[in-house]
Amino acid sequence: MRILALETTERVGSLAVLHEGEPVAEARLPAEQRSAASFAVGIEQLLREVGWKIRDLQCVATCVGPGSFTGLRIGVTAAKTLAYATGAKVIGVNTLEVIALGVGQKTPRLWTILDAFRGQVFAAQFSNEAGPAEPPRTLVPTQIYEVADWLNRLGPGDVVCGPMLEKLHARLPAEVSASERDDWTPRAAWVGQRAWQRLAAGESDDLWQLVPNYYRASAAEEKATEEKAAAEKAHQQAATKSSASDT
Repeated sequence: MRILALETTERVGSLAVLHEGEPVAEARLPAEQRSAASFAVGIEQLLREVGWKIRDLQCVATCVGPGSFTGLRIGVTAAKTLAYATGAKVIGVNTLEVIALGVGQKTPRLWTILDAFRGQVFAAQFSNEAGPAEPPRTLVPTQIYEVADWLNRLGPGDVVCGPMLEKLHARLPAEVSASERDDWTPRAAWVGQRAWQRLAAGESDDLWQLVPNYYRASAAEEKATEEKAAAEKAHQQAATKSSASDT
């Protein structure tokens, strides 16, 4: 199985090609060029490097969330377009699972984290004791926490990994450790390995149904919801006042 994997959740994206779940080649994309156009050039160069044609691809994999709204949209759109054009299968994987899979050390209680902004963090807890051949076992599914609340959940022996450690490493409790820094940033090779695990289990995604999972509304959507609620409240108050004056 020849897999092309895309990783777009962070500011700097990456690409990888894998054969039977083993990375063959990987490339990072400059932050200022993370776009559909840069992916096309990067994919062409990577495939040329390993001697593959675009039609040789049998699966295209990408993270579907959590992560950057823009990055996830780019990754999912690129993966679906390539899968449609080549007839390849398409696989979407959870970003926090991908990070857990890539952690070099085995740990029974591994938290993986991403910045959710607004003083919040995306977090999930896994056990990765089985090693890279098996998918991480989910202990706590992906959720959004206030940073302080999540820090209070940590206990002795917990290990933490993920890009959010750039901001929170100094705030970890003394009995909690961070993974190796090289493991903090998700990589396309890990995306491909997680996709291979799903394929081996007989799983794949529907091309037409695959969409990003942002785990939250956008700031614009939240603002629109708040404005709608405020307008409805004002309307109700006006109606109540009018009814009272009629009596």
